[in-house]
Amino acid sequence: MSQEIRVTPSAAAPVSGTEDRGPEPPGSESPAPPRERPIALPREVLERVRERDPQALAALFDRYFGMVYGLAYRLMGGRAPAEDIAQEVFLKVHRAAHQLDPSRDPAAWLSAITTNACRDVWRSGAGRMARASHSLDQDPEGFALSASSEDPETLALRAERERLVQDALQRLPEALRVPIVLHDYQGLQHQEIAEQLGIHHAAARKRYSRAITALAALLRETLG
Repeated sequence: MSQEIRVTPSAAAPVSGTEDRGPEPPGSESPAPPRERPIALPREVLERVRERDPQALAALFDRYFGMVYGLAYRLMGGRAPAEDIAQEVFLKVHRAAHQLDPSRDPAAWLSAITTNACRDVWRSGAGRMARASHSLDQDPEGFALSASSEDPETLALRAERERLVQDALQRLPEALRVPIVLHDYQGLQHQEIAEQLGIHHAAARKRYSRAITALAALLRETLG
């Protein structure tokens, strides 16, 4: 693929796992409508991705952009940095396509690339500036509530709950924010998270439990 990939927000709602979920986040419902994890591309397409076939790379982008953008938004807390991260991730994918294992769903690989890209930004001055300017950012189209039969009051309450949880997530330190986002919004299992973070399975579960406790405390503090 010779041309630079330009990303634009799409339906990037968070996902929810169905196994090994551990404790649920505070509240009786997820902060935003859940979305199923993308269905993996056929192996023959992934093999062509390894060869940097333009059509296969475009198919990978179309299938996984929502997941990558959603993860970046949850970790970075704003539309602009999420778009920048998504742009960087798919450029990295193009350069590192030969590392893709066509026998496995690339979701975990893409999540690892996205998480590492976010962590690099957090540790830079740009990351601090992005967090400081988050209050000026608008919610991305991908996280806007779609039209439904629910009444305006219910939709407004859901949007406010989403905002409160997102703000609380951004107040968590990196080590606690990442497990919640990967597990509850990306649907990764604790073992997958452990592999991404380079820690043991038991440590990943313990870190997630600590993160949920910290998030609940922040929400109680916010709600008084």
